Amino acid sequence: MAGNPEADLTSEAIRLLSAADAEGIPARLIGGMAIRLISGDRLDPAFAREIADLDFVVGRKGGRGLGELLATSGYEPDAEFNALHGARRMLFWDQAHGRQVDVFVGSFEMCHALPLADRLEQRPQTLAAAELLMTKLQIVELNAKDRGDAFALLHAHEVSDSDRDPNGGDAINASLISSLTSHDWGLQRTFEINFERLTVSAGELQIDAGGKELIRGRIARLKAEIEVAPKSRKWKLRDRIGERKQWYETPEEVDRA
Repeated sequence: MAGNPEADLTSEAIRLLSAADAEGIPARLIGGMAIRLISGDRLDPAFAREIADLDFVVGRKGGRGLGELLATSGYEPDAEFNALHGARRMLFWDQAHGRQVDVFVGSFEMCHALPLADRLEQRPQTLAAAELLMTKLQIVELNAKDRGDAFALLHAHEVSDSDRDPNGGDAINASLISSLTSHDWGLQRTFEINFERLTVSAGELQIDAGGKELIRGRIARLKAEIEVAPKSRKWKLRDRIGERKQWYETPEEVDRA
């Protein structure tokens, strides 16, 4: 797909997704744009924010294809970064608009590793709501932007045992989340810490009392689901060590200049 990036970032995201689909490359958005698209009219204005960049996840077999598509779509590859990390992550630049495209290949590895590429085709355009939420919950040092994104998802989506709510809309799949945490003590610990942080900071949100209680209730259900899920032997062995050993990675900062 030849052409230059569009000035409107939402239009540009859809342009790239359509081009990837036409090339048979299963690529899905994560990050702020993904939350905007999956939430649609359910996104409360209190959680709307400016989005500066695009973030994609693609399977290992699709990394090269998406990279080539971006290069022919007006994006400049970060040659040095991609040479070092291209097997799992690539960066591209829209110089005209000062924007970055971040591509995670195969999995998402920051403070914790998440197998996001396993369910790329669960829904169009974006990863499912549970995966989008987990990309925020896995952050050990949760900043204001990431808290806002987590709240946006929790406010707009019910917690369910599947990816769909009773009306057929997108839901946060608690069973999926607990299936991952039940094998990874460190991931569960970080999620628990962030559940507590979000429960407390929900009181500061500029939404009505009902909305705050809705969010707190959904956090409580997720917390309960991961607590009661049967744990693997690996999880139980790691639990004996607890926080005496660091349970997360400190991700390398990427300059989004």
